[in-house]
Amino acid sequence: MRKQLPPLLLLLLLTTCLFAQENLLLKDYRPQSIYNTPKTLVKRAKYPVIDFHSHPDAKSEQELEEWVATMKENNIEKSIILTYSTGQQFDSIYDMYSKYGDQIEVWCGFDYTEYNEKGWSKKAVKELERCFAKGARGVGELGDKGLGLFYSKPSIAPGLHLDDPRLQPLLEKCGELGMPISVHLADPYWMYLPMDEKNDGLMNAYTWKLDTSKEGVLTHEELLTTLSNAVRNNKETTFIACHLANTSHDLAILGKLLDEHPNLYADISARYAEVAPVPRRTKAFFNKYKDRLVYGTDMGMEADMYQTTFRILESADEHFYAWNYFSYHWPLNGLDLGDETLKKIYHENGRRLLER
Repeated sequence: MRKQLPPLLLLLLLTTCLFAQENLLLKDYRPQSIYNTPKTLVKRAKYPVIDFHSHPDAKSEQELEEWVATMKENNIEKSIILTYSTGQQFDSIYDMYSKYGDQIEVWCGFDYTEYNEKGWSKKAVKELERCFAKGARGVGELGDKGLGLFYSKPSIAPGLHLDDPRLQPLLEKCGELGMPISVHLADPYWMYLPMDEKNDGLMNAYTWKLDTSKEGVLTHEELLTTLSNAVRNNKETTFIACHLANTSHDLAILGKLLDEHPNLYADISARYAEVAPVPRRTKAFFNKYKDRLVYGTDMGMEADMYQTTFRILESADEHFYAWNYFSYHWPLNGLDLGDETLKKIYHENGRRLLER
């Protein structure tokens, strides 16, 4: 017979469990999978990789040297450094990063200084040409989450959106110079939904929530329309929609954009946690649009970061978490992509874009 616990001890255990449950905050919830499923460590990408979405995260020569070594160890053939910057700030970043030649390519931003003044476009084009002469080979990351283009240094541009006529001369000039434009429009859809018990991406969504009820703030759909308009009006310019155009909730939206615009691509950076919970749908999309997607990270410089992305793309692992990088309360799954799709997303599409 099983020995029963004394009533007082049993009551104490039940009370402790209830207390812990009642006082556990969702933000502190960090489940660990107990499923006995494969745990694949992918130490090195299966094929050479071009990372289309990195930033100047290394702040010293030593940090940069260590990062470059990490890239090489993980089969990162080249990283595109999106600086947002123009002027002296761009020059200083370029001078530091360009020493690594083929391993790193540095892109600039747009200068929005006095963008509401007459003649701004001509001055901004002149600065773009100067950055190109310095060594910039693309533009990015431009960013608009609803209030206007704000991913830029030294100044931002509230109220200026990607399809604004004032921006047209810069978009055209990028086409003339063969400079792809990396652009971040909107954010994942959960950020636009009510922050309540029905929002399945609540914790991450709450951190990045967006209030489109405020005057002048564009909605998710309106932001994607600005992208479509700009791409349509500049057929000689290549655009790369960052983060799968923030359509993780419904990749058919991105598919429609890609079908409509041959000069549009998308990077997969920093949206692994959004698409890995639905691996079959995501894999089908990646296979269908394998010629239009490029690899990206946007998550730092660590080897473990790269290896987490490789695990999601290459393995068939199920129900795992990566709390160091993702704060949704969803389990992740490997996409188990085939060789042809991996080669194109990792390298071939990017190489074609960089050949200009």
